[in-house]
Amino acid sequence: MVAAMTASAQTGEITSNRGENWLSQSGDWGLTFDATPLLNYAGNLFNGNTNNGGVSLNNFFSSTSTNGSQVVIGGKKLIDANTAYRGRVRIGFGSSKTTDLVDIAPLPNPLPTFPNPIPQVEDVTKTNFMAVQLGAGLEKRVGSTRVVGVYGGELNIGLGSGKTTNEYGNALSNDNQGQRVTESKQGSLFAVGLNGFVGVEWFAAPKLSLSGEYTWGLALSSEGYTETTTEYWVPSTSTPNTGSVQSVTEEGGTKRNGFGIDTGVSGARIGVNFYFQ
Repeated sequence: MVAAMTASAQTGEITSNRGENWLSQSGDWGLTFDATPLLNYAGNLFNGNTNNGGVSLNNFFSSTSTNGSQVVIGGKKLIDANTAYRGRVRIGFGSSKTTDLVDIAPLPNPLPTFPNPIPQVEDVTKTNFMAVQLGAGLEKRVGSTRVVGVYGGELNIGLGSGKTTNEYGNALSNDNQGQRVTESKQGSLFAVGLNGFVGVEWFAAPKLSLSGEYTWGLALSSEGYTETTTEYWVPSTSTPNTGSVQSVTEEGGTKRNGFGIDTGVSGARIGVNFYFQ
């Protein structure tokens, strides 16, 4: 690290047979894509296994997406041959809706006989989530060949939330008493990380490189309690066969706070980088 900090990079001096500049230059813009999906695809292609894992991302943020993976897009701006500003972004949101047919309640008396079915209504469940990760940092570059060393620091901030709502086709009444969950909110997630990184870029083609990085730094995270709203039927104490629907919201589950200072032990952060003027 000390040697890297005292060295000087002179990028932009290697050209191809057609005169194309292989390396990044001062003023270039860069776009970085997470290479993990490519590694997964290559592993699946060679052995037919659809569960091959690529090299893990070194982000401490956990995904709220349904497939348990996350892809973060990165960019950079070279302000000179040795220095670049870099940023990372992940903005995700989504929703799902399921509908189930259930018998009406209370059931008619007498029950319908064949071929007349029991009337049915719809129960609808809606789920949505949101996940945001933003990062910014400073990158120093060392080397004048197709293999360039990189090091620097980065700050990341993450937010996440999710909610499930239930809509019932059968209304609560004196003949259909009970209680049921109408809404469940996941505890909001907030995370912040400050880390240093060190790695290499290998230019495989003009303005195209593969990169690998390891990190070390500080991570803080906080996740709140789950909020659950339940509705129930309250019979009237003064008028028979009447009542009202009431609801209550309660906190529950587990509240979590995390702190850590460590290396990125889950593996290297692998990327594919494109540079353009």
